[in-house]
Amino acid sequence: MILQARKVEHILHAGDYVSPFTARVLKKFTGGFTGIFGNNDGEKLFLRKMFNDTIHPQPHILTLHDRKIVMMHEHDLVDALADSGHFDLVVYGHTHKAMLKKVNKTLVINPGELGGWLYGTSSFAVADLERMEGEIIPLE
Repeated sequence: MILQARKVEHILHAGDYVSPFTARVLKKFTGGFTGIFGNNDGEKLFLRKMFNDTIHPQPHILTLHDRKIVMMHEHDLVDALADSGHFDLVVYGHTHKAMLKKVNKTLVINPGELGGWLYGTSSFAVADLERMEGEIIPLE
């Protein structure tokens, strides 16, 4: 599995699961999981149940490996959050377009879309929280 090869310990999902049945695939991952709801997630109660209450309303703030992370679905506040200097990592979705940038010391990532439904390109991102570097990984 590609996540194991890259030593991924925790998945951060930026929303738009669309269906609770996506949990069947994601539950195969043995590490941690934190998600937020997107604008296409209508079945929130069942989603939370399927993901063992690890999906949250946005914004969601958490700490992993001593790094302060904020997760958003919509992108409206991403630049302000990155500019604030309060977070080491800002993760967002909504646009479904992969993007990675540094704003001062804050890493900003939109992993794109796994399914490739909107733009025909499937991708995800990996963040190294020790070095504060990221990578967009296209899937074929």
